[in-house]
Amino acid sequence: MEKATYLLQMNGISKTFPGVKALSDVDFNLYNGEIHALMGENGAGKSTLIKVLTGAEQADSGAILLEGATIRARSPLHAQHLGISTVYQEINLCPNLSVAENIIIGREPTKFGRIDWKTLNHQARQALQHLDIDIDVTQTLGSYSVAIQQMVAIARALDISAKILVLDEPTSSLDINEVEKLFEVMRKLKGEGLGIIFITHFLEQAYQVSDRITVLRNGHLVGCYETEALPHVELVSKMIGKALDDLHSVSKTRNGERAHISKSKMLIAEGISRSGVMHPFDLDVAAGEVLGLAGLLGSGRTETASLLFGITRPTGGTLTINEKQVRRFSPYRSITKGLALCPEDRKADGVIEDLTVRENIILALQASQGWLKHISQKRQYDIANQYIEALGISTPSADQLVKNLSGGNQQKVIVARWLATHPQVLILDEPTRGIDIGAKAEIQKLVITLAKEGKAVVFISSELDEILRCSHRVAVLRDREIVEELSGDSINETQIMHTMAGEQNYAES
Repeated sequence: MEKATYLLQMNGISKTFPGVKALSDVDFNLYNGEIHALMGENGAGKSTLIKVLTGAEQADSGAILLEGATIRARSPLHAQHLGISTVYQEINLCPNLSVAENIIIGREPTKFGRIDWKTLNHQARQALQHLDIDIDVTQTLGSYSVAIQQMVAIARALDISAKILVLDEPTSSLDINEVEKLFEVMRKLKGEGLGIIFITHFLEQAYQVSDRITVLRNGHLVGCYETEALPHVELVSKMIGKALDDLHSVSKTRNGERAHISKSKMLIAEGISRSGVMHPFDLDVAAGEVLGLAGLLGSGRTETASLLFGITRPTGGTLTINEKQVRRFSPYRSITKGLALCPEDRKADGVIEDLTVRENIILALQASQGWLKHISQKRQYDIANQYIEALGISTPSADQLVKNLSGGNQQKVIVARWLATHPQVLILDEPTRGIDIGAKAEIQKLVITLAKEGKAVVFISSELDEILRCSHRVAVLRDREIVEELSGDSINETQIMHTMAGEQNYAES
């Protein structure tokens, strides 16, 4: 794109939080009339960069220029006054208020000291007509679909300021038709000279609508690239930090270790789906087998786990666990049928920090039995001590508060919690995230051991090395869809990366 000057320049941005270097000398720039995709995996620094831009955080060093003038937003409200608005994935509007009120809130026109509702509604209609949206603005926002609410949020943002629009994962809850409508609006605004920063995890969407792509990884700038000149697989490589010409194989569980895998399928999913969450997918795993789920952040790995476990209820398809079809989906019913899920975020969804190791371990078992069937304290200690020893949990005693344990040992406590329910199928969602190398190796060995003991394991990881070490088969996900299943010699880093990038027909020369 031949353009003389930048609308926005962020130069040498650095930001440190206690114990974490979130951004390290990052540059980012944006032209007028450009859709610029900002991409990267978890912890890449995307959110921090946007928070610095919009004043939610202050940079430790670096400079921000808007139309050539240095700015420093003191708050998101100040950023809006400067001409920078953000629409987040979670729509932060008021569903109980009317569409018009949501668009004009805080800037209501008045007449004789009272709100002029006729003018307010007219202004809201004009704001939406600018986006080619024709709805009744007097109806409550909550009565409309998520897609319409997203458009209302954009209309509000543009009504406040109209230089830079930041869209943070705007398509995460939209179906294909709604995404295309959003893209039409984005292209229209681009044509009017607006600069749009598009944060997304969906590769195909970035290629559909963006002019350039900036990639961050671990708080560092990987590079800025013209979208049409960047092959899909190179984008994947840059995001996960694997050089295409430097890939190598690692020792693989599947080689010579399939004898213990049963022919009996413990879990069979057929056409499981939910609109806006996951496209229909088929998946099965046998007793003694590890099925790896590989894909970039946002590809649908965690969504798949949530659908299987019943956290998110499927709207289509069938699920069979141990030859019994699931009729009603819920975590409780999953536990009673022998399915367990170790969640991705152990802090938010896993350990309860102010409880002891013992209390954390027996939690799921107690819940599955019901609170009226209290597990005796003696049995609680027996169970806790059994798994402390079996998993090598490093703790002075079962009465130690779990928050005092290392990340790796906390992760083992979560695994112990679910093993105590005696599951036949165990879903492990990023079980090694945020723990040290030694603890990672122990968890990986545990995954393989569980399979040898006859468990059917679904293993989710963003680290390809882990997937290769632990998996007998690998299902590759992209854009909320299982796009390929790999087995045998086809399981290698290069093949997985090309499949993530949408090149399923790739074959090593």
